[in-house]
Amino acid sequence: MSFNTFGRLFRVTTWGESHGPALGATVDGCPPGLPLTEADIQPWLDRRRPGQNRHTTQRREADAVEILSGTHEGRTTGTPIQLAIRNTDQRSKDYGDIATRFRPGHADIAYHLKYGLRDPRGGGRSSARETAARVAAGGVARVALAQLCPALKIVGYMLRMGPHEASRARFDMEEIARNPFWTPDPVAASEWAVHLDAIRKAGNSVGATIELVARGAPPGLGAPIYGKLDADIAAALMSINAVKGVEIGEGMAAAALSGTENADEIEMGPDGPVFASNHAGGILGGISTGQDIVARFAVKPTSSILTPRATIDETGAPVEIVTRGRHDPCVGIRAVPVGEAMLACVLLDHVMMHRAQVGEGPAGRIG
Repeated sequence: MSFNTFGRLFRVTTWGESHGPALGATVDGCPPGLPLTEADIQPWLDRRRPGQNRHTTQRREADAVEILSGTHEGRTTGTPIQLAIRNTDQRSKDYGDIATRFRPGHADIAYHLKYGLRDPRGGGRSSARETAARVAAGGVARVALAQLCPALKIVGYMLRMGPHEASRARFDMEEIARNPFWTPDPVAASEWAVHLDAIRKAGNSVGATIELVARGAPPGLGAPIYGKLDADIAAALMSINAVKGVEIGEGMAAAALSGTENADEIEMGPDGPVFASNHAGGILGGISTGQDIVARFAVKPTSSILTPRATIDETGAPVEIVTRGRHDPCVGIRAVPVGEAMLACVLLDHVMMHRAQVGEGPAGRIG
């Protein structure tokens, strides 16, 4: 078992390597009859595409998606949708010097210990390039969600770069698309640009925190115990390469709150229950409440850096390593559309499971 598939009813299998001829995803379980062409998916890939500014890797990839199966005359057929993205700007020679050396902080050594071999060209499956396939699959999920849950909107943004955090007092959601860091804080965007330039010139890298919000999610998604919505969201986000932590709602900060502070008080509104706050992140008991679903994930600093680090080679001998080539000084920047895509896939999967068990809408009525 190689575990390249996630989801229960809406199932996504990603395939391909960073420096192979192509990578992509097989999407199975998509409802039939949905309008779907490459033009519905490409805008999401364009947001993740490398080489768009000085703050990301300078690898030049068009990331043009091809739909090879699963549609006819622009509509889904209900059969597996095969999505392919050609690699056109690989420079495998950049990795010749590290082919037998393990990058500290990278999956190199773990892959070698498990399989006895590894693909050193960009890290193979451990490369952040694998996430392009997830974004393509997320594009399919968004098309389905637009039909099944038209009120649902998913937005992601950067909250933190290294020690520098955005200020919620300055949040303007219109700013997210206006800066290369996907942050709603325009002041932070200017400060981060200066910080990241210094990091890049020093041959170093920095981590980031991304927040995702799903507004208009219907109540009732998820199931008790082993099918919890928040558990599946956490697993999906944790599966993204370089992610080291996930929070739902208050997350770890909830441990510092009292019961009176953490409890989201409820009153009856004209259209149903209304919550006074959202410390739970829109999920209680593993089931969505109809509030905004809020999740955050932390991305570690890029392991491929120009600063020399001590390591060992495949013989166990001590060596020093410098990783040349084209790498993101902050891989968290391009993780924003990846996180959005994973959240879209999970939510669609749970919408389909919910409808299969209890039909449309919440089973229980209040008032």
